Amino acid sequence: MPDLSKSKLLAFRQCPKRLWLEIRRPDLREDSLEAEARFEVGHQVGDIARKLYDPKGNGQLIDAQTEGFEAAFDRTKKLLKSRQPIFEAGFAAGGALAFADIMLPIQRGGTRAWRMVEVKSSTSVKDYHRDDVAIQARVAMQAGVSLAAITLSHVDSSWTYLGDGDYRGLLVEEDLTEEAFGRGAAVDEWISEAQAVARKRTEPDIRTGPHCNDPFECPFLAHCQGQEPQATHPIGWLPGGRTKALKALIEQNGWIEMREIPDEHLNDRQHRLKTSTISDEIFFDAKGASADLASHKLPAYFIDFETVQFAVPIWKGTRPYQQIPFQFSVHRLSRSGTLAQQEFLDLSGGDPSRAFAETLISACGERGPVFVYNAGFERGRINELADRYPRLRRQLSTINDRIVDLLPVARDRFYHPSQQGSWSIKAVLPAIAPDLRYDALDGIQDGGMAMSGYLEAISPDTTRERRSQIESQLREYCRLDTFAMIRLWQYLTQREPFPL
Repeated sequence: MPDLSKSKLLAFRQCPKRLWLEIRRPDLREDSLEAEARFEVGHQVGDIARKLYDPKGNGQLIDAQTEGFEAAFDRTKKLLKSRQPIFEAGFAAGGALAFADIMLPIQRGGTRAWRMVEVKSSTSVKDYHRDDVAIQARVAMQAGVSLAAITLSHVDSSWTYLGDGDYRGLLVEEDLTEEAFGRGAAVDEWISEAQAVARKRTEPDIRTGPHCNDPFECPFLAHCQGQEPQATHPIGWLPGGRTKALKALIEQNGWIEMREIPDEHLNDRQHRLKTSTISDEIFFDAKGASADLASHKLPAYFIDFETVQFAVPIWKGTRPYQQIPFQFSVHRLSRSGTLAQQEFLDLSGGDPSRAFAETLISACGERGPVFVYNAGFERGRINELADRYPRLRRQLSTINDRIVDLLPVARDRFYHPSQQGSWSIKAVLPAIAPDLRYDALDGIQDGGMAMSGYLEAISPDTTRERRSQIESQLREYCRLDTFAMIRLWQYLTQREPFPL
């Protein structure tokens, strides 16, 4: 049995069945767009880390993919005799292999030793990171490396980029030496157990469960779910948390269907959803919805933002993973019933924040409710803009004071079985306005696609024709978001719908 990589061992830690599939049936793997995005972000943070830990550029990078594993291990041994930083140093020992992000030479008791730094794009140390460094330390030390310390370097989300390519302070370290060194026996046990799983001829019989998404969604989840009975009305559609007693009952009885759960274990919203789903009947408290919204008079504004975030900030004054708004749509509904739209979209590649804030202030007028769907998002972005631009604070705060959230009204007053437990606007819209379809849009159909489209549009490698195409798609998508809210508002208040 060949040595197992650190990624294979971490797969085993999540689920032995995942490890077996990684080795025996990699053709069944289905990586999500989110997984691919995390991989790309990891590369970006890793590139910055090399510059921060080796500002003079004296380090040596080992590329096992081009050099080959054996050559990478051999070159690592040679470089460990030097006094220069090593990136992606490779080690193989004890049935496992690992590659260290950064190896830094230090002196310990008059002799050469090494400090290992593992770089992560997350903003804190996670439990699986602790497994990660424990494996790295164990394999390196068994390979004969004089390892004095191991730290985990992660992104500091409170750090603000001051511009000019100066990323000092982006990363912070946590020393995990004592913990990692103390888990050597546990790592040996993982390797032994993982090797045993890898040798099995048949796929382990393990049911899907919470572990399938911890710490990330398993790329074999679809395969595993396909081997199990599928519920017509899954328990997972029930909103909100489950009590410990209910979780125990579900586990004990092997329930998968919503109808199997006794009503006494459900809260009011869960019971309402269960009843609507099983009976295939719409729940709509029209009087309650109308009363909820009666005090909010016209003119009214319906707004939606699109944002982008960078693990490694590119604009001065911004923080890692800060959500920077680059686009909005505002529909204004007048007292006479006239509907007009204003919008903002900046694809210049510069920081759009100030122009966004100023244009938003102008588009939202001075009075009238400002309707949103899930107010925490827009309120949060407006507060951040107010913090960045104090001279605009009063006007931005006034917009926030006028915000009315349609989500709680929809959640309390309406449910259609087609929503499958979700009150996202994309789940509610087909139920109340089937003529409006996100899947009919060209190219960009959700927020993740909008962010990807924006990043492509501001890239200097993107052609003018392609940028123009993306711009049109972004405008259509964001326009539909605010028009969808208008149609929802009209449904909840029992008003005549406007044509798109």
